[in-house]
Amino acid sequence: MSPQDATFGAGCFWCVEAVFQQIAGVLHVESGYCNGSHLSPTYDIVCTGKSGHAEVVRVQYDEHVVTYDQLLRVFFSIHDPTSLNRQGADAGTQYRSGIYTHNDKQQEAAERMIRELTKYEVYNRPVVTEVKPISNYHQAEEYHQRYFELHPNQGYCAMVVASKVAKFQAEFGQMLKKSGD
Repeated sequence: MSPQDATFGAGCFWCVEAVFQQIAGVLHVESGYCNGSHLSPTYDIVCTGKSGHAEVVRVQYDEHVVTYDQLLRVFFSIHDPTSLNRQGADAGTQYRSGIYTHNDKQQEAAERMIRELTKYEVYNRPVVTEVKPISNYHQAEEYHQRYFELHPNQGYCAMVVASKVAKFQAEFGQMLKKSGD
């Protein structure tokens, strides 16, 4: 088995990481920054909006357990892909909706999914998710990794992240890891 990588930006990476960590077949989730111009981005630099980076999660997964299309469905369900550079109270280009592809097959799958969402009018507004090859990826600082898991009672986690996780669990219960996974 050769693990595959997928990279998604859907607002604050704490929310996205907390959801993807719970999916059966997901081997590892890492918060990071990508598709910006700064050679050594940090959280403070990315938050200025001047580096061009998006907050993302890199998901390593076993495609024999969970498919890329399934990951895309989760991605589109846990954030608002019609909101340009904003997710809830988080505003700025670093919070943009993005799918950062690792190969042509992922690029085609992401573009196909957006066409289907548009065709079936799943959203009341146009999908603004950017689909681009991943570039200039950097892992976020250690204190951002597994943030919700380690800080579930922190204000933002309790109010924002927990509700996204609960929504995911209700909608995709069949995809949850079993205890011990």
